[in-house]
Amino acid sequence: MTNEPVAELHPDYSSAGATATPWNEVVAVLERAEIFWISTVRADGRPHVAPLPAMWLDGALHFSTGLKEQKGRNLARNPNCILTTGNNSYRHGLDIVVEGRADRVTDLMTLERLADLWLSKIEWPYDAVEGGFRHRPEGPQPETAAEPDEVVPVFAVRPSKILAFGRGERFTQTRFRL
Repeated sequence: MTNEPVAELHPDYSSAGATATPWNEVVAVLERAEIFWISTVRADGRPHVAPLPAMWLDGALHFSTGLKEQKGRNLARNPNCILTTGNNSYRHGLDIVVEGRADRVTDLMTLERLADLWLSKIEWPYDAVEGGFRHRPEGPQPETAAEPDEVVPVFAVRPSKILAFGRGERFTQTRFRL
C-alpha cells in the first residue's frame, strides 16, 4: 500500500476525548497476528466463519484454502469476505476487521515471499508452485488434502475498508477507507 489511508474516528462509538487509531498500529497488529477469522457466505446466504493463518504483505492479507473446503467453495461463488483478528480481552487490545474481495495469487515471486512468511512466522513449510502452495512432506498435512502433491490456492484480500476497535484507557472505533 503506497498511500497511508485516512483514519476516521466514529465519535458515537468512541470514548470522550479519544483519537483515531494510527495506521501504523493497525499494520503492526496485521503483521503480528498469526490467526484470523474469515467470514464468507454460503450459497443459501448463511454465513460461514473459520479460523486460518493469514499474512499481511504489500497492503493485502493473504491466506490459503482448498477449493473443496467450505470457505473455498463460498469464495468461488462470492469472493467478498471479511477477515478479523485481535484478542478476547475487554479492557485492552486492538481488534481489526478487514473487508474486501479475495482474489487468487498466481505470481510466483509473490508466492515465494508468502511461503517464506508462512515458514518464518508459524513454521508451516510450503513450496511456492504454479497456482499456489504445495505442502512439504516434513510439515503439517491437512486432513482435507486429497493427494500429497495437491496445489493449495492462495488468495489476497486487498482491503476496501478496515475497522479498528481499540480498548483500554479509551475505547475507539476507527474506519480506514482504502
